[in-house]
Amino acid sequence: MKGLRGISHLSRRLYAAQAARKVDFAAAAKQVKFRPQEVQVSPRASHSFQDVHVTKLPSGLVIASLENYSPASKIGVLIKAGSRYETPDNLGVTHLLRLSANLTTKGASAFRITRGVEAVGGSLGVTSSRENMIYSVDCLRDHMDTVMEYLINVTTAPEFRPWEVSDLTPRVKVDKALASQTQQIGVIEALHAAAYKNNLSNSLYCPDHRVGKVTSEEMHAFVESNFTSARMALVGLGVDHTILKQVGEQFLNIRSGMGTAGSKAQYRGGEMRHHGTSSLVHAAVMSEGATTGSAEALAFSVLQHVLGAGPHVKRGSNTSSKLTQAVSKATAGPFDVSAFNANYSDSGLFGVFTISQAAEAGDVIKAALGQVKAVAEGGVTAEDISRAKNQLKAQYLMSLETSEGLLEAIGTQALGEGTYHTPEVMSQKIDAVSSNDVVNAAKKFVAGKKSMASSGHLANTPFVDEI
Repeated sequence: MKGLRGISHLSRRLYAAQAARKVDFAAAAKQVKFRPQEVQVSPRASHSFQDVHVTKLPSGLVIASLENYSPASKIGVLIKAGSRYETPDNLGVTHLLRLSANLTTKGASAFRITRGVEAVGGSLGVTSSRENMIYSVDCLRDHMDTVMEYLINVTTAPEFRPWEVSDLTPRVKVDKALASQTQQIGVIEALHAAAYKNNLSNSLYCPDHRVGKVTSEEMHAFVESNFTSARMALVGLGVDHTILKQVGEQFLNIRSGMGTAGSKAQYRGGEMRHHGTSSLVHAAVMSEGATTGSAEALAFSVLQHVLGAGPHVKRGSNTSSKLTQAVSKATAGPFDVSAFNANYSDSGLFGVFTISQAAEAGDVIKAALGQVKAVAEGGVTAEDISRAKNQLKAQYLMSLETSEGLLEAIGTQALGEGTYHTPEVMSQKIDAVSSNDVVNAAKKFVAGKKSMASSGHLANTPFVDEI
């Protein structure tokens, strides 16, 4: 495994190449001949250059691209390095990594990165989930080589100078303060802490006892363990696949090995209650759901839309959902209720999320759970299933209309499965979900061990063993 010195050498090589033989995408496109046998196209019998192309290099690095001939390009590096890979000794490190994306690297200062990206009208950002981190850049196609250099430096050659890491502490506090003011985020974080024994219980935010204590050495160690070629996917929109593959071969073959494997998620069930003065009670009641990419996951997704996945129109209501109709019979007060579905590589969560007045929290929660039980007992029609499938397909297709959503969809599938399922294939898989599949998903929720998280004035909110 190459150490940090190897990363530094790579970065120097990258910047030396800029002077001697600049990574010119236009020139490279002429020099490198496209060889169809090197590209796996998912999953079509015939294809064009405007299909999604996926290639897995010997190092384990996955290259995925969609040449849409747009004047703007978006390139991302996805890494299996989410908060679930933190250990008790380095909790909060991924939160610091999100904030340090534009800090000094071994090839460019923080000022140079910020100024260089802005000078060409581009942007650089990073997001993370419990499983993956996504570093991405946007730019006009003509400036792709410039922003690509900064993206590669940020992901392969971070320096994490101690004084710069220390300066991130106020931003960590601001992030946590904003999250704490949003009850829904707090409940979801508490829900994961209650539901899982180990890695998936790790928060997306730095724990209070670790604020200001995450060190530069811990960040270096986490990057060296997890930022390996076999845990990465290089994804491009508006870029030729052959050129992106060449960039991956030259600059992202940084370290071999599978990195930190992480332990398998252990669902346990439990409860977290956060007492406050808010007159609104936010509560989530879940059971273990399905893993990402499984047929069962699609059944849970259809069930989510059968019950009600939230308003489908901005600032609209959700009066047509089964959950809303059931709860409205139990209370006259204002409320909001929807089904919740989260899928991970080795586990998942499914259940209901409610927002209600404190005095009516118990009635709202019990009415919502009663509706899921009704579906488990067969209280769902073919019309309900058909409508839910159409809503799910519409939601999925609309998520692909933005460059961010499309890049994430391509990248997560390529990184997790080594391929990409086209919208047509996904629509066929959704259509294949039967009524029995949906009923069985509801039965799994009803029979499963429950996890619960709630926040607000909880005097009338039942405990998990009372529902």
